[in-house]
Amino acid sequence: MNAGAVRAELKHLTNPRKAKILKRFFKTGKGEYAEGDMFLGITVPQSRKIAQTYRDIPWKALHALIKSPYHEERLVALLILVERFQKGNEVEKEKIYRFYLSHTKYINNWDLVDLSAEKIVGAYLEKKSRAPLVRLAKSKSLWERRIAIIATFYFIKKDNANETFRIAKILLKDRHNLIQKAVGWMLREIGKRVSREKEEEFLMQHLNSLSRTTLRYAIEHFPEPKRKRYLKENIR
Repeated sequence: MNAGAVRAELKHLTNPRKAKILKRFFKTGKGEYAEGDMFLGITVPQSRKIAQTYRDIPWKALHALIKSPYHEERLVALLILVERFQKGNEVEKEKIYRFYLSHTKYINNWDLVDLSAEKIVGAYLEKKSRAPLVRLAKSKSLWERRIAIIATFYFIKKDNANETFRIAKILLKDRHNLIQKAVGWMLREIGKRVSREKEEEFLMQHLNSLSRTTLRYAIEHFPEPKRKRYLKENIR
């Protein structure tokens, strides 16, 4: 079981037509956030199946896959890491966490972050200092900033909104729409899973610092009259 075997499996599933669609969807054009990323045209369920089959591949193979120019190969590596983290002991979890954070330059699209950050970074930091999230949130890297806010989804699911609020405050003035959307999404999840009252309290405190995009995502499930009122009062 090695990187070559995984690549052979993925190559067998290659779909050029779908690859073209994915390249447009994930913004790989010149000047776009994923400029130059390459796709094989493979679905996430197909990638999950391969990750399950090869979850015990050696670390050398994971190093090779995470650095691949092909999006799906990096995705499979991340899915394997998630699987191993969930079943690993504390030593293994720390190794995976450190590997993850040392390879963030390759976790370079929103789906790669969203499928892994909460399950590795958030889960690892559950009983530890959350300082790494602050460092990531202040990073120049778009992807590290997204990792910071998405990692807090783990705490939201544990009925804890504090970490999300802390990281959201750092990112409120971020100009990238992928961060604005992620912050709004996490705020919406607080309202859904923790407390609508807490979400609204945060929104009112920071209403004029919220981007329009963040606000729209955060209030997506509010009653229409309340949505209109928030949008009217948001003057940013």
